Amino acid sequence: MTTNQNDSWRAHANDPVPPAPYGRSSGPHWLTMLGVWAMVFLFVWFMIVPTVSSPPHGGGYEAQALTPRGDLAADEQSTIDVFERVSPSVVFISSSELRRSIFNLNVFEIPRGSGSGFIYDREGHIVTNLHVIQEGSRVTVTLADHSEYPARVVGGTFDKDLAVLKIDAPPEKLVAIAMGASNNLRVGQKVLAIGNPFGLDQTLTTGVVSALGREIESISGRPIHDVIQTDAAINPGNSGGPLLDSAGRVIGVNTQIASPTGANTGIGFAVPADIVNRVVPQIIKYGRVIRPGLGIMPAADRIARQLGISSGVLVVEVSVGSGADRAGLRGTVVTRHGRIHQLGDIITHVDGEPIVDKNSLYDALEKHEVGDEVNITFIRGNQREQATVALQSM
Repeated sequence: MTTNQNDSWRAHANDPVPPAPYGRSSGPHWLTMLGVWAMVFLFVWFMIVPTVSSPPHGGGYEAQALTPRGDLAADEQSTIDVFERVSPSVVFISSSELRRSIFNLNVFEIPRGSGSGFIYDREGHIVTNLHVIQEGSRVTVTLADHSEYPARVVGGTFDKDLAVLKIDAPPEKLVAIAMGASNNLRVGQKVLAIGNPFGLDQTLTTGVVSALGREIESISGRPIHDVIQTDAAINPGNSGGPLLDSAGRVIGVNTQIASPTGANTGIGFAVPADIVNRVVPQIIKYGRVIRPGLGIMPAADRIARQLGISSGVLVVEVSVGSGADRAGLRGTVVTRHGRIHQLGDIITHVDGEPIVDKNSLYDALEKHEVGDEVNITFIRGNQREQATVALQSM
């Protein structure tokens, strides 16, 4: 019996509906999914929209009225005044070194260090720490207005970790800082530090004088005496910047911190202004520090101890025509084979102050000026003798 197409369809009408081809949905299934998504959307809408847009019960919300600040506290205003007055005198210093590539002989510049400094006078002299610039062959000074100038190194002293730079900038841009004294400071006195820690220029920190009369080691290994200790935050980049009193005067140059990590721990040190006031004019005038001396060459402390000299300074050589030579001091006599024939004089006191090693001798002489006369006590053989020596430039 022949069955047409309609009959075939009717014959299979009760069979299960075959699944829809991949990528297509049957009608009822598609409508079901649409209904589910509509319900989800309405649920989210009614849960979120009232929270975001509906005003709280009782009407619209108004922001709290601002409370007037009123006048600044006197101490705050004083700090602000000092910063605004002194910050134009504080500069950023960066040093670099020129290197030649071993591959193509091109010259390139390598950063070597950075720190702070301050404008000493309107002639363009800048004071900073020597360790800030010592490893670089090129130095750049950036003023508070971000203008940059190449700097020339006038001179410095390793013993005091101080250096003087010179820039050629318009006088109107050179705001000289006010210098103060450090011999009348008191513990607890307010201090301010302005510098460029981690390259963040014109940063102000405050604190107090924590202690006076501290001693730190300089680059040369010699001690720096009468150092100021402060808890004002001093970080890498503050070196060479000014430590100020509440009047905005320089009372020290920030130079070191005591820290196991290299970051601020509340113990910072500054070279006292009295040393700065003595040393900087000499560097500007002579390019170096003019130290008063006796005109002798002292033995190294290690050698003196090996020779059995437990205290004092052994004279190795006396310069001809020097103050020590005119006073009759004698040096050590050595044979042509290099053996010691006779020890020289051993200096034990300067103006009654005990001399135990070379550093104590230098410290005693630095209290005087070139041309001053000092009384020297020394041992010659088994005899203790004295002489008056005129100090000369060293």
